[in-house]
Amino acid sequence: MLVLLAGIFVVHIATCIMLFVATIANVWVVSNDGAGSVGLWKNCTNVSNCEGVLSYADEDALKAVQAFMILSIVFSIISLVVFVFQLFTMEKGNRFFLSGATMLVCWLCIMVGVSIYTHHYAGGYRTSFSASHHGYSFILTWICFCFSFVIGILYLVLRKK
Repeated sequence: MLVLLAGIFVVHIATCIMLFVATIANVWVVSNDGAGSVGLWKNCTNVSNCEGVLSYADEDALKAVQAFMILSIVFSIISLVVFVFQLFTMEKGNRFFLSGATMLVCWLCIMVGVSIYTHHYAGGYRTSFSASHHGYSFILTWICFCFSFVIGILYLVLRKK
């Protein structure tokens, strides 16, 4: 049981870190010829030249993606704190409902944010690149989507022994 709790805790911390990196890094769409990358915050034409203006973006959709990604980080950290708090204060036999519900809200925020991004920008047709592919931030976000769902369900099922 202790190994399971430690494993869930480590995966939860990894999810928080990956969400943070995916949200901050400007590598959501990358050009195939190495001309640059586009993220949620900046448009980088090369390594040293990043602009804060995203000319390709539908501003409302991009702001929604930014907001939902920030909310997912916040709810993931809140869920981690609640889990640690419940671990030391909860009676034996109870379930981690509050931390599980908070993690599922994080999962929902990731789903909405990355779905909006996928619908509007993932095809690369609105970026300045003629040919592009998904960057590691986009892929990390989908990995965090899976991890947060699994962690949330495990918290709901898990009992303190």
